[in-house]
Amino acid sequence: MVFRNVIVCRMVKGSENTIAEVFGHYDKATRPQDFGVIGRILLSHDDLYIHIVERNEDPAISGQNRGLPAFKEIAEAIGPFVTPYPRNWQNPSHSVAKEFYRWTPGEGAVAETGDERHLTVIVGRIKPGAEDNVARIFAESDAGTLPVEMDVTARWLYSIDDVYVHLLERSVPHSADDARIHDKPKFGKIMEELSPYISPYNQDAWRGPTDAVAKEYYRWRAED
Repeated sequence: MVFRNVIVCRMVKGSENTIAEVFGHYDKATRPQDFGVIGRILLSHDDLYIHIVERNEDPAISGQNRGLPAFKEIAEAIGPFVTPYPRNWQNPSHSVAKEFYRWTPGEGAVAETGDERHLTVIVGRIKPGAEDNVARIFAESDAGTLPVEMDVTARWLYSIDDVYVHLLERSVPHSADDARIHDKPKFGKIMEELSPYISPYNQDAWRGPTDAVAKEYYRWRAED
C-alpha cells in the first residue's frame, strides 16, 4: 500500500516549470528514498500548488515525515512562487491536508484491472465542517456499483481550510471520454447530493467536471 501526504499551498500562476526544475535537481542530487519517500507528484489548479508525497510506510508508524533531505534549500528556492494557503499558518505541517475519507476495496471488490493504476486529482471548495457529510455520501455510493462502472479502484478525500482534494485511482487514464461517465444518472445523483457541500474552486472558470482536474507538471519515482 502507498501512503500519501497531500500538501496544499498557493502558487504564482505560470511558475510550474521553475518549481519542477528545483525538485528535479534535488530529487537527483539527494536520496529522498532514504527518508522513506518513494515518489512525488506536483500539480497545479488555478492558483493552487498541490504536492503529493508517496511513501511505502505509514509515517505515523515509521516516524519518517520529511519529504527531502534538502528541505530548507528547496523551501528557499520555491519561496518566491509558493506561499501558505491556511489563514492561520504557523509551520510547514499546517500545509498538509487532512485525510477524512478513504475507500480501498479488497481483491474482487472491483472489476479486474491488472496492476496499473492511474491517479486523477480533483480539486474544489468544501463548506467548513462538511467533511462528515461528504464522507457519508461517498461511502454510500462506493458501496454500490458506480466505482466499477467508472473503473475506480480507490479514492482518498482531503481538506485544508476551504480546499477539497479528491485523489481518484482508476484502472484507466483520465481522458476526454470521461464525459460519458458524467452523463450517468448515478454520477448525477452523487453530484447533486454533494452540491450543498462541494463547489468549484473557481466558479467563474467552471464549465463542467473536467475543469476540476488538477494539472500534473512533475513526477518522480525512486529507482531503488
